[in-house]
Amino acid sequence: MLGILDMLWWLIYVAIFVTSLFALVDASRTPAQAFPAMDKQTKKLWVGLLAVGTFVAFSAVFSSIRFFVFIALIATLIYLLDVRPAVRSIGRNEGPRGRW
Repeated sequence: MLGILDMLWWLIYVAIFVTSLFALVDASRTPAQAFPAMDKQTKKLWVGLLAVGTFVAFSAVFSSIRFFVFIALIATLIYLLDVRPAVRSIGRNEGPRGRW
């Protein structure tokens, strides 16, 4: 039976996985031209980084490979806190009255 601390860490790994998966889906849906337009790296690079991070986070939930999950978390947070707000303003086809 898992201890309280083990269960807490497992929940943290699940939260990291869900966050990484959200960032991966969001980056995949964002138009490719929005990234260079806002002076960010290419869409291919971000989708690749987030895909690897999501896989690492998924494997941390179900195995003992848990050290690299924090590197995946860093890439995910950089995307969500820096890249996503920048490309979201240009990449969602928003006009003066909202989405087209």
